[in-house]
Parts: sequence; C-alpha cells; structure tokens
Amino acid sequence: MVDTMALLRALLRTARMARNTSRLASGLPADDEVLLDAPDERLGPALVAAARGEYAPAAKLLATTRESAEWENRDRYAMRLATFARSRDTWLTEWQAADPHDPDVLLVRAELAVRRGWESPARVELLREVGPLIMSAAEGDPHDPVPWRIALDHARGTNTGHTEFEQLWAQAVRRSPHHYGCHVAALQYLSAAWYGSHRECFDFAEPAAQDALPGSLVQALPVRAAFAYLTEGGGPEVPRERLDAAADLAIAVSASYAAADPWPAEVRNLLTYVLVRLERWQDALEQLRLIGPYATSFPWDRVSDDPLGQFLELRDGVRLEVASGLPLRDPDLDPQLGSGHGGRARSGDH
Repeated sequence: MVDTMALLRALLRTARMARNTSRLASGLPADDEVLLDAPDERLGPALVAAARGEYAPAAKLLATTRESAEWENRDRYAMRLATFARSRDTWLTEWQAADPHDPDVLLVRAELAVRRGWESPARVELLREVGPLIMSAAEGDPHDPVPWRIALDHARGTNTGHTEFEQLWAQAVRRSPHHYGCHVAALQYLSAAWYGSHRECFDFAEPAAQDALPGSLVQALPVRAAFAYLTEGGGPEVPRERLDAAADLAIAVSASYAAADPWPAEVRNLLTYVLVRLERWQDALEQLRLIGPYATSFPWDRVSDDPLGQFLELRDGVRLEVASGLPLRDPDLDPQLGSGHGGRARSGDH
C-alpha cells in the first residue's frame, strides 16, 4: 500500500506539472529575450563608444554623475566601465594619457586595479600597491563616496583590521550615509567568509535597512546577509525566521519598483536565489516575472560558469515546482496568483 500511494503521488505530481507549467509561463519573457547585465540607456552608448576605442562618452557620463551627485549611478557606471576595460582598455589608456588627473578616469582606473588585484594569486601584495591610486581618486572629488567604496573592497583584500576598516567606513558614510555600494562592501567585510560572522552580517544589515531612505536598495541589505548565510555554510546562529524576514523585506522593496525595471534587477535576482533556497517557489516565480528580461551575473556566477544559462534553467525549475503544487483540475486558476496560498513555506515544508 505504501508503494502504491508513493507511486500515485508521483503520478499526480507529474500530471500537475504537465498541465500547469505552460500556463505559468505567463509574464515571463522567452529565453532568447533575456539579457545578461544589460546596460541602461545612459551606459549603453558609452560602452559602444569604448568598444570603438573612444573615451569621450564615458568621460561625459561619469562627469555628469559627479557634478549632479548621482552617487549610486556613478558607482554602477564605474564598475561596469571597469569590467569592460578588463578585456578592452585602449579607450581607458587614451583617456588617462589625455587627462591623467581627471577624477573620473582615476575612479575607473582604481576600480580596475582593485579587480585585477583580486584575480591574482599575489592578491594582497598587488592590492597594497593600489592604495595610492585609490587615494588619488578620493582626492579628485572630496564629496564622492565611490572611491571610499573601492577603499572598503580594497581593505577586505589586504587583511585590514577592524579599526582601520571602521575609519574607512566613517569616511564613506560621511559623504553618503545611505550609499548602497558602501553598505554592500561593509557587509562583505563582516561576513563569515572574511572577518565577521553570519550574526554580525544580520546585526549590521537589519538596522541599516530600517534607517534607509524610502525606495533605497539598502532596505534590501538583509537579503544579502541571507545570501551569505546560505552560500557560506549556514549554521545554527541564524534561525529560519530571520531568513524569511530578510526575504519578506526584499520582496517589499522589489514591489516598490516597476516590473522589468533594470535598476533593482540585481536585488531581484539575488532575492530569487534566496527564495529558491528557502523553497518559497511562488514568491520566486513572482520575482522572476518582475525581473523580466534583466538577468544579472550576480548571484548566478557564484554557482555556475554560465550565469545566463543558470538563470534560465532556474526559471524552468521554479515553474515546475509551482506547477507540481497546483490543483490538477482548476479551469479558473489565475497563473499570476498560483494556488491561492502565500509563497511562504508552510510549517513542516522546511
């Protein structure tokens, strides 16, 4: 009887998956429409020009963000330009030669140098050599918090102690108290993989989220702590309730942005990963709909050498999980609502 019931459950699960999976594709773009790390309408032209060896559009873009104190955009654009320069840096070399003291070229050079240092087996030694370049970028515009975010990343790679790190953190938040990138850098330093613990991560992330400005991505910082916990061994020090609370807060932040908005795309991708690990399948499916075509390398590059392929495979897997839990016969089912139950796992499901 036990074997018969197990077989029956398996057959019902397969029938539900076959019946419901296609309907759950509603709101999801086709695989060939999904883009990885797609630039926004401002960054795109600068990258196209850089591919031609022209630096002027990138210089103008970063100057605009600096002059208008768009620190979040400035940070993102500097990181993306540095990523591009890792493989094609002719434009950056020419920019530096034309204006070696430009605070914007100094910023991209500092970000690129830190990234290259991180990739080397001689990481600590190479990163220590980058310190003066970061300070030059910081001196280029005393109001800019982005060089201090780079300094925080640099400090993590050079075994900087807590006291010195706190001094760098004070410099960063003095310039922009709610800067998302600086908060992420601090959270990484405090992670169990580096110089802190899972509990320290949450103890830092949760108050920061409470103090964040409305609409700020810092409000989703606890889900970064949850990601670190789930990917760095876990342990008993963080209860499931704290992970769920972090996911719930990030869901609320995600809901404050329009669907298929590229700005919160990385947070939505990260949140989806956490929801999948928590087996909150319906919530994960909703985030996949909100992501639309904007897949991001992080966090999928942490688990696969093919982040886009991993993202698309995960989309299919989430649909299958949701489909297997839906009623076999329900012609009035709205695929946007799932089975009518919340996405949170019920007692005993985890």
